[in-house]
Amino acid sequence: MTRSKKFLMFIIILALVFCYLKFFKHYPRNIDLKAKDDFWGVTYSPKFAKELGLDWQEAYLAILDDLEVKNIRIPIYWDQIETGPGEYDFSVYDYIFDEGAKRDVKFMANIGWRLPRWPECHAPVWHEGQNTATIKDETYKMLENVVNRYKHRSEIVSWQVENEPLLNTFGECPKGDLEFLKKEVALVKSLDDRPIIISASGELSTWRHETDLADIFGTTMYRVVWNWWFGYFRYPLPAWFYQEKAWFNDMPRDKVIVSELQAEPWVPDGTLADIAYDEYNQSFDIAQFRANLQFAINADFKQTYLWGVEWWYLQNKNNNSVYWDQAKEIFR
Repeated sequence: MTRSKKFLMFIIILALVFCYLKFFKHYPRNIDLKAKDDFWGVTYSPKFAKELGLDWQEAYLAILDDLEVKNIRIPIYWDQIETGPGEYDFSVYDYIFDEGAKRDVKFMANIGWRLPRWPECHAPVWHEGQNTATIKDETYKMLENVVNRYKHRSEIVSWQVENEPLLNTFGECPKGDLEFLKKEVALVKSLDDRPIIISASGELSTWRHETDLADIFGTTMYRVVWNWWFGYFRYPLPAWFYQEKAWFNDMPRDKVIVSELQAEPWVPDGTLADIAYDEYNQSFDIAQFRANLQFAINADFKQTYLWGVEWWYLQNKNNNSVYWDQAKEIFR
Protein backbone atom coordinates (compact mmCIF):
# COMPACT_ATOMS: atom_id res chain seq x y z
CA MET A 1 0.00 0.00 0.00
CA THR A 2 1.38 3.39 -0.94
CA ARG A 3 1.99 6.09 1.61
CA SER A 4 -0.83 8.24 0.21
CA LYS A 5 -3.31 5.35 0.51
CA LYS A 6 -2.22 4.68 4.08
CA PHE A 7 -2.73 8.33 4.91
CA LEU A 8 -6.17 8.29 3.30
CA MET A 9 -7.13 5.19 5.29
CA PHE A 10 -5.94 6.86 8.49
CA ILE A 11 -8.10 9.93 7.75
CA ILE A 12 -11.13 7.71 7.05
CA ILE A 13 -10.65 5.84 10.32
CA LEU A 14 -10.38 9.12 12.22
CA ALA A 15 -13.56 10.38 10.56
CA LEU A 16 -15.43 7.20 11.48
CA VAL A 17 -14.28 7.45 15.09
CA PHE A 18 -15.31 11.09 15.19
CA CYS A 19 -18.77 10.28 13.83
CA TYR A 20 -19.13 7.38 16.25
CA LEU A 21 -18.40 9.61 19.23
CA LYS A 22 -20.18 12.69 17.94
CA PHE A 23 -23.41 11.47 16.40
CA PHE A 24 -24.25 7.99 17.74
CA LYS A 25 -26.34 8.24 20.89
CA HIS A 26 -25.21 4.94 22.48
CA TYR A 27 -28.51 4.51 24.29
CA PRO A 28 -29.36 1.18 25.96
CA ARG A 29 -31.47 -1.03 23.69
CA ASN A 30 -34.36 -1.36 26.13
CA ILE A 31 -35.40 1.44 28.46
CA ASP A 32 -37.93 0.35 31.07
CA LEU A 33 -36.39 2.06 34.15
CA LYS A 34 -37.07 -0.95 36.37
CA ALA A 35 -34.55 -0.63 39.18
CA LYS A 36 -34.07 -2.70 42.33
CA ASP A 37 -35.31 -1.41 45.68
CA ASP A 38 -33.38 1.38 47.40
CA PHE A 39 -31.37 1.98 44.23
CA TRP A 40 -31.72 5.72 43.64
CA GLY A 41 -30.34 8.70 45.49
CA VAL A 42 -29.21 12.26 44.75
CA THR A 43 -26.33 14.55 45.56
CA TYR A 44 -27.64 17.78 47.05
CA SER A 45 -25.44 20.86 47.40
CA PRO A 46 -27.02 23.77 49.31
CA LYS A 47 -24.06 25.86 48.20
CA PHE A 48 -24.74 25.16 44.52
CA ALA A 49 -28.49 25.71 44.97
CA LYS A 50 -27.71 29.24 46.16
CA GLU A 51 -25.40 29.78 43.17
CA LEU A 52 -28.37 28.96 40.92
CA GLY A 53 -30.40 31.66 42.66
CA LEU A 54 -32.55 29.17 44.57
CA ASP A 55 -33.71 29.20 48.17
CA TRP A 56 -31.64 26.23 49.31
CA GLN A 57 -34.03 25.27 52.11
CA GLU A 58 -37.04 25.40 49.80
CA ALA A 59 -35.25 23.24 47.24
CA TYR A 60 -34.16 20.78 49.90
CA LEU A 61 -37.66 20.36 51.33
CA ALA A 62 -38.99 19.80 47.80
CA ILE A 63 -36.45 17.00 47.37
CA LEU A 64 -37.62 15.43 50.62
CA ASP A 65 -41.38 15.96 50.29
CA ASP A 66 -42.15 16.19 46.59
CA LEU A 67 -39.58 13.80 45.11
CA GLU A 68 -39.53 11.73 48.34
CA VAL A 69 -35.81 10.96 48.02
CA LYS A 70 -34.51 8.59 50.71
CA ASN A 71 -30.76 8.48 49.90
CA ILE A 72 -28.80 11.74 49.78
CA ARG A 73 -25.12 12.49 49.40
CA ILE A 74 -24.34 15.74 51.22
CA PRO A 75 -21.04 17.57 50.66
CA ILE A 76 -20.11 19.34 53.91
CA TYR A 77 -18.17 22.27 52.49
CA TRP A 78 -15.18 23.42 54.48
CA ASP A 79 -15.67 27.06 53.48
CA GLN A 80 -19.24 26.98 54.81
CA ILE A 81 -18.51 25.47 58.22
CA GLU A 82 -15.19 27.02 59.31
CA THR A 83 -15.93 30.71 59.06
CA GLY A 84 -12.63 31.69 60.71
CA PRO A 85 -9.65 29.77 62.10
CA GLY A 86 -11.16 27.35 64.60
CA GLU A 87 -14.59 29.03 64.39
CA TYR A 88 -17.26 26.57 63.25
CA ASP A 89 -20.86 27.08 62.18
CA PHE A 90 -22.70 23.84 61.41
CA SER A 91 -26.20 25.33 61.24
CA VAL A 92 -26.78 24.56 57.54
CA TYR A 93 -25.90 20.90 57.95
CA ASP A 94 -27.64 20.53 61.31
CA TYR A 95 -30.81 21.63 59.53
CA ILE A 96 -30.23 19.24 56.63
CA PHE A 97 -29.68 16.22 58.88
CA ASP A 98 -32.53 17.17 61.23
CA GLU A 99 -35.08 17.43 58.43
CA GLY A 100 -33.81 14.27 56.75
CA ALA A 101 -33.97 12.29 59.99
CA LYS A 102 -37.65 13.22 60.37
CA ARG A 103 -38.29 11.49 57.03
CA ASP A 104 -36.03 8.43 57.44
CA VAL A 105 -33.47 9.68 54.92
CA LYS A 106 -30.07 8.00 54.83
CA PHE A 107 -27.08 10.25 54.22
CA MET A 108 -23.65 9.77 52.70
CA ALA A 109 -21.67 12.61 54.29
CA ASN A 110 -18.97 13.81 51.89
CA ILE A 111 -16.12 15.41 53.83
CA GLY A 112 -12.70 16.80 53.01
CA TRP A 113 -11.01 19.55 51.06
CA ARG A 114 -12.00 18.44 47.56
CA LEU A 115 -15.80 18.08 47.27
CA PRO A 116 -18.41 18.17 44.48
CA ARG A 117 -19.03 21.28 42.36
CA TRP A 118 -16.64 23.81 40.92
CA PRO A 119 -13.93 24.75 41.79
CA GLU A 120 -13.78 21.27 43.40
CA CYS A 121 -11.49 22.36 46.24
CA HIS A 122 -13.38 24.42 48.82
CA ALA A 123 -10.89 25.65 51.42
CA PRO A 124 -12.00 28.81 53.28
CA VAL A 125 -10.85 32.10 51.82
CA TRP A 126 -8.70 32.77 54.89
CA HIS A 127 -6.42 29.96 53.68
CA GLU A 128 -5.50 31.96 50.56
CA GLY A 129 -1.76 32.40 50.27
CA GLN A 130 -0.94 29.45 52.51
CA ASN A 131 1.12 26.61 51.10
CA THR A 132 -0.42 23.23 50.32
CA ALA A 133 1.25 21.47 53.25
CA THR A 134 -0.28 23.92 55.72
CA ILE A 135 -3.75 23.53 54.24
CA LYS A 136 -3.43 19.74 54.41
CA ASP A 137 -2.58 19.99 58.11
CA GLU A 138 -5.65 22.17 58.60
CA THR A 139 -7.74 19.63 56.68
CA TYR A 140 -7.04 16.99 59.33
CA LYS A 141 -8.32 19.33 62.04
CA MET A 142 -11.44 20.10 60.04
CA LEU A 143 -12.14 16.41 59.42
CA GLU A 144 -11.83 15.64 63.12
CA ASN A 145 -14.29 18.41 63.98
CA VAL A 146 -16.84 17.30 61.38
CA VAL A 147 -16.73 13.60 62.24
CA ASN A 148 -16.94 14.26 65.97
CA ARG A 149 -19.86 16.60 65.36
CA TYR A 150 -21.90 14.09 63.40
CA LYS A 151 -20.70 10.60 64.30
CA HIS A 152 -23.58 10.11 66.73
CA ARG A 153 -26.19 10.69 64.01
CA SER A 154 -27.69 7.39 62.90
CA GLU A 155 -29.05 8.89 59.68
CA ILE A 156 -25.46 9.16 58.40
CA VAL A 157 -24.64 5.70 57.05
CA SER A 158 -21.23 6.35 55.46
CA TRP A 159 -18.44 8.88 55.06
CA GLN A 160 -17.16 9.77 51.61
CA VAL A 161 -13.63 11.07 52.09
CA GLU A 162 -12.81 13.68 49.45
CA ASN A 163 -14.29 13.50 45.94
CA GLU A 164 -12.31 12.05 43.03
CA PRO A 165 -9.22 12.90 45.11
CA LEU A 166 -6.65 11.56 42.64
CA LEU A 167 -8.15 13.13 39.49
CA ASN A 168 -5.77 15.75 38.12
CA THR A 169 -7.58 16.78 34.95
CA PHE A 170 -10.47 18.76 36.43
CA GLY A 171 -10.87 21.46 39.05
CA GLU A 172 -8.73 24.14 40.65
CA CYS A 173 -6.91 21.85 43.07
CA PRO A 174 -3.39 20.75 43.89
CA LYS A 175 -2.21 17.49 42.40
CA GLY A 176 -3.77 14.38 43.92
CA ASP A 177 -1.77 13.05 46.86
CA LEU A 178 -2.23 9.37 47.71
CA GLU A 179 -0.35 9.56 51.01
CA PHE A 180 -2.47 12.52 52.14
CA LEU A 181 -5.62 10.57 51.24
CA LYS A 182 -4.41 7.53 53.18
CA LYS A 183 -3.88 9.69 56.28
CA GLU A 184 -7.35 11.22 55.91
CA VAL A 185 -8.95 7.79 55.68
CA ALA A 186 -6.99 6.53 58.69
CA LEU A 187 -8.07 9.57 60.70
CA VAL A 188 -11.77 9.11 59.91
CA LYS A 189 -11.56 5.38 60.67
CA SER A 190 -9.97 6.17 64.03
CA LEU A 191 -12.93 8.38 64.92
CA ASP A 192 -15.85 6.30 63.64
CA ASP A 193 -16.50 2.82 62.26
CA ARG A 194 -18.95 3.59 59.46
CA PRO A 195 -17.93 2.57 55.91
CA ILE A 196 -15.53 4.80 53.99
CA ILE A 197 -16.39 5.65 50.40
CA ILE A 198 -13.65 6.72 47.97
CA SER A 199 -14.62 7.88 44.48
CA ALA A 200 -12.93 8.10 41.10
CA SER A 201 -13.80 8.99 37.53
CA GLY A 202 -15.56 6.18 35.73
CA GLU A 203 -14.01 7.08 32.42
CA LEU A 204 -10.64 8.67 33.30
CA SER A 205 -9.29 6.48 36.10
CA THR A 206 -8.14 2.89 36.58
CA TRP A 207 -9.64 2.89 40.15
CA ARG A 208 -6.57 1.02 41.43
CA HIS A 209 -5.60 3.17 44.41
CA GLU A 210 -9.13 4.23 45.29
CA THR A 211 -10.47 0.69 45.52
CA ASP A 212 -7.54 -0.33 47.72
CA LEU A 213 -8.58 2.28 50.30
CA ALA A 214 -12.36 2.05 50.06
CA ASP A 215 -14.87 -0.01 52.01
CA ILE A 216 -17.30 1.04 49.29
CA PHE A 217 -16.08 2.39 45.96
CA GLY A 218 -17.93 5.17 44.12
CA THR A 219 -17.64 5.69 40.39
CA THR A 220 -18.81 8.67 38.39
CA MET A 221 -20.74 7.88 35.22
CA TYR A 222 -20.93 10.44 32.42
CA ARG A 223 -22.43 9.87 29.00
CA VAL A 224 -22.22 13.21 27.14
CA VAL A 225 -19.32 15.60 27.66
CA TRP A 226 -17.68 18.49 25.81
CA ASN A 227 -14.18 19.54 24.88
CA TRP A 228 -12.48 22.05 22.58
CA TRP A 229 -11.64 19.48 19.89
CA PHE A 230 -14.87 17.52 19.49
CA GLY A 231 -17.48 19.81 21.00
CA TYR A 232 -20.14 17.55 22.49
CA PHE A 233 -19.44 13.84 22.21
CA ARG A 234 -20.87 10.67 23.70
CA TYR A 235 -18.93 7.98 25.47
CA PRO A 236 -19.42 4.68 23.62
CA LEU A 237 -18.58 2.66 26.74
CA PRO A 238 -21.09 -0.12 27.52
CA ALA A 239 -22.41 -0.82 31.02
CA TRP A 240 -20.27 -3.95 31.30
CA PHE A 241 -17.14 -1.78 30.96
CA TYR A 242 -17.73 -0.50 34.51
CA GLN A 243 -18.53 -3.98 35.78
CA GLU A 244 -15.26 -5.31 34.37
CA LYS A 245 -13.28 -2.49 35.96
CA ALA A 246 -14.80 -3.40 39.32
CA TRP A 247 -13.93 -7.08 38.76
CA PHE A 248 -10.39 -6.20 37.71
CA ASN A 249 -9.95 -4.26 40.97
CA ASP A 250 -11.45 -7.05 43.11
CA MET A 251 -14.48 -4.96 44.11
CA PRO A 252 -17.72 -6.98 44.26
CA ARG A 253 -20.69 -5.16 42.77
CA ASP A 254 -22.45 -4.90 46.12
CA LYS A 255 -19.49 -2.79 47.30
CA VAL A 256 -19.69 -0.37 44.35
CA ILE A 257 -22.03 2.59 43.92
CA VAL A 258 -22.46 5.17 41.20
CA SER A 259 -21.63 8.20 43.30
CA GLU A 260 -22.37 10.62 40.46
CA LEU A 261 -24.62 9.78 37.49
CA GLN A 262 -24.85 12.56 34.94
CA ALA A 263 -28.35 13.96 35.23
CA GLU A 264 -27.81 17.56 34.16
CA PRO A 265 -26.36 19.25 31.06
CA TRP A 266 -22.67 19.66 30.43
CA VAL A 267 -21.91 23.40 30.38
CA PRO A 268 -19.15 24.41 27.94
CA ASP A 269 -19.46 28.10 28.82
CA GLY A 270 -21.37 30.12 31.39
CA THR A 271 -23.33 28.43 34.15
CA LEU A 272 -26.32 26.15 34.62
CA ALA A 273 -28.22 29.17 35.91
CA ASP A 274 -28.36 30.75 32.46
CA ILE A 275 -27.80 27.92 29.96
CA ALA A 276 -30.31 28.19 27.10
CA TYR A 277 -32.60 25.40 25.88
CA ASP A 278 -30.80 25.00 22.54
CA GLU A 279 -27.54 24.51 24.40
CA TYR A 280 -28.58 22.17 27.22
CA ASN A 281 -30.69 20.08 24.88
CA GLN A 282 -27.52 19.03 23.03
CA SER A 283 -26.19 17.13 26.04
CA PHE A 284 -29.20 16.46 28.22
CA ASP A 285 -32.69 16.31 26.76
CA ILE A 286 -35.29 14.15 28.47
CA ALA A 287 -34.45 11.16 26.25
CA GLN A 288 -30.83 11.38 27.39
CA PHE A 289 -32.00 11.51 31.01
CA ARG A 290 -33.94 8.29 30.58
CA ALA A 291 -31.04 6.65 28.74
CA ASN A 292 -28.62 7.58 31.53
CA LEU A 293 -30.97 6.15 34.15
CA GLN A 294 -31.25 2.88 32.27
CA PHE A 295 -27.50 2.74 31.74
CA ALA A 296 -26.98 2.91 35.51
CA ILE A 297 -29.58 0.20 36.04
CA ASN A 298 -27.75 -1.98 33.51
CA ALA A 299 -24.42 -1.44 35.29
CA ASP A 300 -26.13 -3.09 38.27
CA PHE A 301 -24.14 -1.69 41.17
CA LYS A 302 -25.49 -1.32 44.71
CA GLN A 303 -26.90 2.21 44.37
CA THR A 304 -26.85 5.21 42.06
CA TYR A 305 -26.77 8.86 43.14
CA LEU A 306 -28.02 11.32 40.53
CA TRP A 307 -26.15 14.53 39.81
CA GLY A 308 -28.32 17.52 38.94
CA VAL A 309 -31.29 17.75 41.32
CA GLU A 310 -30.74 21.48 41.85
CA TRP A 311 -31.02 22.08 38.10
CA TRP A 312 -34.21 19.99 37.82
CA TYR A 313 -35.73 22.13 40.55
CA LEU A 314 -34.67 25.34 38.79
CA GLN A 315 -36.21 24.08 35.55
CA ASN A 316 -39.38 23.12 37.39
CA LYS A 317 -39.69 26.64 38.82
CA ASN A 318 -39.19 27.99 35.28
CA ASN A 319 -42.20 26.01 33.99
CA ASN A 320 -40.21 23.14 32.53
CA SER A 321 -41.20 20.23 34.74
CA VAL A 322 -40.14 17.29 32.54
CA TYR A 323 -36.94 16.52 34.46
CA TRP A 324 -38.57 16.91 37.88
CA ASP A 325 -41.51 14.76 36.79
CA GLN A 326 -39.20 12.05 35.46
CA ALA A 327 -37.39 12.02 38.77
CA LYS A 328 -40.70 11.64 40.60
CA GLU A 329 -41.39 8.48 38.63
CA ILE A 330 -38.23 6.73 39.78
CA PHE A 331 -38.22 7.87 43.40
CA ARG A 332 -41.81 6.99 44.18
